[in-house]
Amino acid sequence: QVQLVESGGGLVHPGGSLSLSCAVSGFHFGSYIMRWWRKAPGKVRELVAGISSTAATTNYADSVKGRFTISRNNGKNTVYLHMTALKPEDTAVYYCNAPQKNWWGQGTQVTVSS
Repeated sequence: QVQLVESGGGLVHPGGSLSLSCAVSGFHFGSYIMRWWRKAPGKVRELVAGISSTAATTNYADSVKGRFTISRNNGKNTVYLHMTALKPEDTAVYYCNAPQKNWWGQGTQVTVSS
């Protein structure tokens, strides 16, 4: 059974940092591209970052470039999103995704507020 389970969300002040994790099971994690998306109320879902199966390639939305870092540990079947210099507009539910199979996690809420 395929499972993607995000964790690490929470409330953080503007300018703060937060790290998200997505633990994967039920498929050969090391063979798949992984992505982080986010969905804010009233906005369309946004692709935040992606990472190739070997972590050789990463890409980011312009809105997070220089502030967010995606990484993965294939030995631990986990993909991460380290977020710094957070802004109120980063508030959203964050989801991890294996796009080649359209597998999704349940999401974790990130709220940036003073």
